[in-house]
Amino acid sequence: MSRLRLDPFVLAILATVGVATLLPASGAVAGGFGVATTVAVGVLFFLYGARLSTQEALDGLRHWRLHALVMAATFVLFPLLGLAAMLLPSSVLPPDLAAGVLFLAVLPSTVQSSIAFTSIARGNVAAAICSASLSNLAGIVLTPLLVALLLAGDGAGVDGSAVLGIVLQLLAPFVAGQLARRWIGSWIARHSAPLKLVDRGSILLVVYTAFSAGMTEGIWHRIDLGHLLVLVVVCGVLLAVVLGATGQGARLLGFARADRITIVFCGSKKSLASGLPMATVLFGHAQVGLIVLPLMLFHQIQLIVCATLARRYAASETRELVPV
Repeated sequence: MSRLRLDPFVLAILATVGVATLLPASGAVAGGFGVATTVAVGVLFFLYGARLSTQEALDGLRHWRLHALVMAATFVLFPLLGLAAMLLPSSVLPPDLAAGVLFLAVLPSTVQSSIAFTSIARGNVAAAICSASLSNLAGIVLTPLLVALLLAGDGAGVDGSAVLGIVLQLLAPFVAGQLARRWIGSWIARHSAPLKLVDRGSILLVVYTAFSAGMTEGIWHRIDLGHLLVLVVVCGVLLAVVLGATGQGARLLGFARADRITIVFCGSKKSLASGLPMATVLFGHAQVGLIVLPLMLFHQIQLIVCATLARRYAASETRELVPV
């Protein structure tokens, strides 16, 4: 990050998109990948459940004002900005990309990068761990509900009556992981490297399946370079507004500097790791490719911007700093 390099995982995702573009799965092969993707999503959320320390999240509830502000930024401010993006004319931002921006806006925060940037900036790391974990836990339920509420009837392919089934597809393996944590939690902690390959491999499988379906359905004829540039600008503006709002809001509410840093980094992130499998469950295969494109762009932008911001915080520990 110190050299603003592209995230290797994002590069792997882009390479997978390239493979899906040149060699898309179709017919029976696509059906097999669809089954594998369903299993992969279940495994992914099982691992999320097994990794998340419920006790750690409960212990951190004493910082309720901090967590409330992060949750408000994640599940209130972001969705409002996503709705604003939906107001752009379709000639500027096509409906599928606009729906993708709104989907991005209702996702939970990241865990790993939120904590990493908070640590670099010398913020409240313990609060970041708790806040990011709570955001992901809430997102298991809130994201599908917000998608059904905000995107129903807008061509996003989500039926509000199916919300319960969608939540169960994500929640059931997560709860199973939580229940199994007492037996496998220590094993997972000792084998984090291979398990990291498992969850990232699962996400790459989701990406390949989604973009293969996009190729076979011909959805890529609906986007051009101009719309892609507009999407980059929209993602950049979205991040800038949230960074400014969380920084200024935390200052006005009287939070200490370390807590303000935590609020800025936890409240401005969106999780690629959670978003890709969720999109596969929530949307039809033919739609997922364009739906997740805003998330992929936003993810890389947030890494670059927040890496720079974290270094600025660390270098200015003796003076106040609010993102602009």
